[in-house]
Amino acid sequence: MKLLKRLLVVGALLSGSAPLQADVAVLVHGYLGSASSWESSGVNAVLVADGWKRAGVLRTDPYGVELIPVLGDAGENSLYQVELHSLAPMMVQADQLQAMLHQVAQLHPDEPITLVAHSAGGIVARIVLVRGGVPHAKALITIASPHLGTGRAVQALESTDVPYPFCLVQNFFTGGKTRVLRESRGALIDLVPAQPGSLLFWLNSQPHPQIAYHSIVRPGPVGMGDELVPVFSQDMNRVQALQGRSKVTVVSSTHSLNIQDGMVLAQLLKE
Repeated sequence: MKLLKRLLVVGALLSGSAPLQADVAVLVHGYLGSASSWESSGVNAVLVADGWKRAGVLRTDPYGVELIPVLGDAGENSLYQVELHSLAPMMVQADQLQAMLHQVAQLHPDEPITLVAHSAGGIVARIVLVRGGVPHAKALITIASPHLGTGRAVQALESTDVPYPFCLVQNFFTGGKTRVLRESRGALIDLVPAQPGSLLFWLNSQPHPQIAYHSIVRPGPVGMGDELVPVFSQDMNRVQALQGRSKVTVVSSTHSLNIQDGMVLAQLLKE
């Protein structure tokens, strides 16, 4: 494979033109999401129809990063999905994502990488970016991400502040939802509105790489945001270190991924 790439480069140089480069997109899910979120929402189907091929699903195990290949799609550009432990603190998820991106870079050493992240995945992706963990980074596209935090995280934390044994009763009547919230307290703490001492306060003041940024925002029925994240928090231009650097596209829908996101992404990835 390396020999073939070298021959292609030499041939292009001899012909007086630069070699064509394919693109790589890595899809990062959000809180309580998974790699399958992009499939079940229809986003992948739209991208594949637009010339992208599913290249595989990346996940971590005790031995490192595992790639589960996906075969059958045709296309010049490669699409990877990652499986993160979405209940873990953002820094833990960032470590996982960074290891996965190094695996992708080894498979595509000369190809630019675009990160596409939904919800809290946008925070994880930005952590990796500011730490320099994205080889050949080209762009970051976030969808309904709480870049300035969300009050819903505060509400979720408060709802779990119930002492034992009353928490057992609460968990029973909520169908186990409060147990999930307790298990994800680390992630929720990282998603509270940015304030001194918080993860987002630190992250939003860090220098970000000189790549393209694009925010897909949900205005909600009254222009205030979707059911989980305020609209101002979804706009990366509100981030201290990114003011004026992000393009914005409005998609009127709920917080969840949907086919309309796929259509917008297909156009943005062409750019």
